[in-house]
Amino acid sequence: MSEPTVIEHPSLDQLRQEALEWGRAPRRRGAWYVTEHMVRAMRAYGWTIIVGALGQPILYLLGLAVGLAALIDAPVSDGGMEVSYLVFVAPALLMTATISVASEEFTYPVMSGFKWRRYFFGFSASPLSSGQIATGVTFGAAARMAVVAVAYTAFLYLFGAIPQGASGLLTILVAMLAGLAFGVPLMAYAASIEDDKGQFALVQRFIFMPMFLFSGTFYPLVTLPLWLQWIGWISPLWHASELGRMLTYGRPLSPLMIAIHLGYLIVLTVAGYLIGRRLFERRLAK
Repeated sequence: MSEPTVIEHPSLDQLRQEALEWGRAPRRRGAWYVTEHMVRAMRAYGWTIIVGALGQPILYLLGLAVGLAALIDAPVSDGGMEVSYLVFVAPALLMTATISVASEEFTYPVMSGFKWRRYFFGFSASPLSSGQIATGVTFGAAARMAVVAVAYTAFLYLFGAIPQGASGLLTILVAMLAGLAFGVPLMAYAASIEDDKGQFALVQRFIFMPMFLFSGTFYPLVTLPLWLQWIGWISPLWHASELGRMLTYGRPLSPLMIAIHLGYLIVLTVAGYLIGRRLFERRLAK
């Protein structure tokens, strides 16, 4: 007779070790898993992203290049330089495009993850940490910003709105930083909201729109009365637009002002991320 087969069951230590092995990959790459989810979720409104990335710059640039710029014969004087109106306004429009994406991706999708679809709690039940979830949300929004920034910059070159040449490509990075500087603090705010009572609509009306209108987007900031210029001074849009104008048509900027503009955008992004990460941890611990 053949000997009976002995089945060896894994010990508790072996099972624990296997579980740790399975959990190490999410722990190492957890932020990228969340990023992948956020990007895949954008497929539900993918056509909106494509139309927005391609249609918005065409409409704005046609309106400015063929319409408004045709009525403004005199060049715009900016920082001791004279440039056409289209060249002057183009960098600010690029920055506005990524900030607009940030205002979409860091508001309702964040609140949905906590309140309506609650998928953040599903992520948190896995080996993913709260910090990785916050990082993944940030990276996912940045991916959409990159698509918009690249498409917009391509149209700016086609319309001759970037006379500086290759250095104008760096405006893509500045535009993404502008979107993060506005959007990451907004993500922190969205993570703190328990119920939707129209807070995001107020952000659009009383923060985004005044920033868009009074941050030197359509005319140099110094032409505004002093009591309105402060809106531009605290606005990430103005700081990013100044850097963009330096890169696209060589607007003179001192090293100190370059450091101030970059530093302000970076501080907003880092501070917003740290606060948002803390709020993610607090909400997901409940």
